[in-house]
Amino acid sequence: MTGSHPVAPTPGAGKGPAQPFHRRILDFPLVALLAGLVAVNAPLVALAILVRNLPLGDAPTSLVMSVVLIAATLLAVLAYKLVVTRIGTQTRDDLPFDIRAADFLRGSLAAALLMSLIVGVVALLGGYTIAGWGGSSSLATILLGAGLQAAFVEEIVARGIVFRFLEEFGGSWFALALSSAIFGLAHYGNANATVFSSLAIALEAGLMLGGAYMLTSNLWLAIGLHFGWNVTQGYVWDVPVSGMAVDGLVASRTHGSELVSGGAFGVEASVVALVLATAFGLWLVVLAARKGQVVRPWWVRRRLAQAEEAVAAD
Repeated sequence: MTGSHPVAPTPGAGKGPAQPFHRRILDFPLVALLAGLVAVNAPLVALAILVRNLPLGDAPTSLVMSVVLIAATLLAVLAYKLVVTRIGTQTRDDLPFDIRAADFLRGSLAAALLMSLIVGVVALLGGYTIAGWGGSSSLATILLGAGLQAAFVEEIVARGIVFRFLEEFGGSWFALALSSAIFGLAHYGNANATVFSSLAIALEAGLMLGGAYMLTSNLWLAIGLHFGWNVTQGYVWDVPVSGMAVDGLVASRTHGSELVSGGAFGVEASVVALVLATAFGLWLVVLAARKGQVVRPWWVRRRLAQAEEAVAAD
C-alpha cells in the first residue's frame, strides 16, 4: 500500500488569489462533487442511449455486452482523468498509472481471501454447500460487469468523487459515514435487495472501500478490493453478486436462515460477512488514522489557518 493522504486546504485557498470567481465556485467541494458526477455519468448515459438505438441485428448478445462494459469502464476513466482531476480545492489524480497501481493486485488478493473466509464460515454454519461443478457461463459477465466495470466505475464515483469532495468539505469521518450510507442505499434497487442487505453493504463495503481510499490516498486498493470481492464470490464460489444470480465455477446451494446464508442476495447480506468484512474495514480505517490520513472539516481548517496567520502577524 502506497501513498500519503494530502491535507485538503480550505475551500478557495488552493488555487491562489488570482483565481476567477466562477472557478472558486466550481472548486468548492459540494459544487465540484456535482460537477464530477455529471462529468462521469453523462458519457455513460450517452453510451446507453447509443447502444439502445444501434441496429445490432444478429450480433451476439454476449459480445455486445462485453464491448459495452469495456467501453463504459474506459469512458468513466477518461472522464475522471479529464475533468475530476482538475477540480476541487486541491487538484489531484487518485487513479495514477504508476507503481501505486500495484495496490490493485494486493486488493484483489485480499478480497479473494476475505470472501473465501466468509463463504467458508457460512458453510461451516450450514448455510452453503457445493453440489458439483458449475457451467461457468457467467464468466464474462462477472469479470467484465461485476468485476471490471463495477470496480472502476463505482469506485470512481463513490470514492473518487463522492468521498473525496465530501472529505474536502466535512472531513474524513463525515465523508466515510455519508459515502457508506449512499453506497448502501444505491444497492437497495438491486434484485433481491432488502433493508438489511443495504445496511450490510453500507457497513461492510462502505467501511472497507472507504478505509482503503483513506489509507492509500488513491483508488487502486479500493478498486482491487471491489474487483476481487465480486469475482471471487460470483465466479469462484457461485454466490449471487449483490443480488445478481450467476453461474460460476461450481454449483452451490444455500440452506437455512438467510441471516447466515444471505439468501438470494448473496453472502454480502449475511451476518458472517457483516462481522468479518466490517472488522476488516475498521482495521483499514484505524491504519489510516494512525498514519495521520484524517482530514479535518473545512471550517476547522479555516479557523486553524486564521489562527496561524494571526500568530505569524504578531
